[in-house]
Amino acid sequence: MNDIRRIEGDHELRLDLPAAHSAGRMARQMIKQFALAESIPETEVTTIEFVTGELVDNAVDHGGGSAAREVSDLANNVRMVVEFGLEGTCWTVRVHDQGGGDLDEVRELIEPNDGFPDLEDERGRGFFLLAQMVDTLSVHKSEDGLGLAIEASKQYDSVD
Repeated sequence: MNDIRRIEGDHELRLDLPAAHSAGRMARQMIKQFALAESIPETEVTTIEFVTGELVDNAVDHGGGSAAREVSDLANNVRMVVEFGLEGTCWTVRVHDQGGGDLDEVRELIEPNDGFPDLEDERGRGFFLLAQMVDTLSVHKSEDGLGLAIEASKQYDSVD
């Protein structure tokens, strides 16, 4: 259950992690270091790190990890896959979870029908706010069919 796999390719990084917040912290750090090594401007790296953190935290809380703090808190081997890729001056972060989920419900959180999320609700504004920070934010079924995959991408200027 404690295995963590890192696959690095040309301008891409793929992490297969247990769905626990402790693994999420590691994912943010690894993606930050990878982005810096790829010479992405530091101001953009801050955005990448924030977006990755929010997507990973959401996958842990709602994607089958039951908000596990540590790997030992997981009831079974629930995984999340974090992918980061670059193409020219565009980055993409994709997080796959194993927690089921309703595509239409998540799409409504990303792009509310009336234009804004319910400000009276205690939760549910995170995806809407992330969508304002990136060029695209979308949700699909995950590769394994067990959960959802949320993808954020953004074009950036190559000069800091």
